[in-house]
Amino acid sequence: MKKQIICLLVVLMAAVTSAQNQNKRSENFNLDGNVAIMGYDPVAYFKGKPEQGKKELSAAYQGVVYYFSTAANKEAFTKNPTGYEPQYGGWCAYAMGSNAEKVEINPETFKIVDGKLYLFYNAFFNNTLKSWNKQEATLKAKADANWKKFIK
Repeated sequence: MKKQIICLLVVLMAAVTSAQNQNKRSENFNLDGNVAIMGYDPVAYFKGKPEQGKKELSAAYQGVVYYFSTAANKEAFTKNPTGYEPQYGGWCAYAMGSNAEKVEINPETFKIVDGKLYLFYNAFFNNTLKSWNKQEATLKAKADANWKKFIK
């Protein structure tokens, strides 16, 4: 009986910890409701063109919901979600690297670098992708370090 109670307590503690981690994770993501990338399909970026996803083709990964434009894209994501999620929680990569700030993005302004999706702010004559391209290695290293501070 003691072993069963201990086992149950361990399972409950793991579930609570997992829920807290998911909640903290989703708090740091750029979400509209619980939906990432303003409803754009994360897999479509890797095919070269951003596409708006459909609510009926959605999947959640660790508290964050993604929409997909096709069932095949949804399936690809569910098999490898970390391979398709945007970097820095979907916030502007340039702002994360230059100022450690969470800045909104234009979901159609993106870059794939080393198999990772980076999104950028692009409005009011300010396309941060252009600035990113001028200092990509430096900004990427800074953004990686800055993002770790948010997700701890």
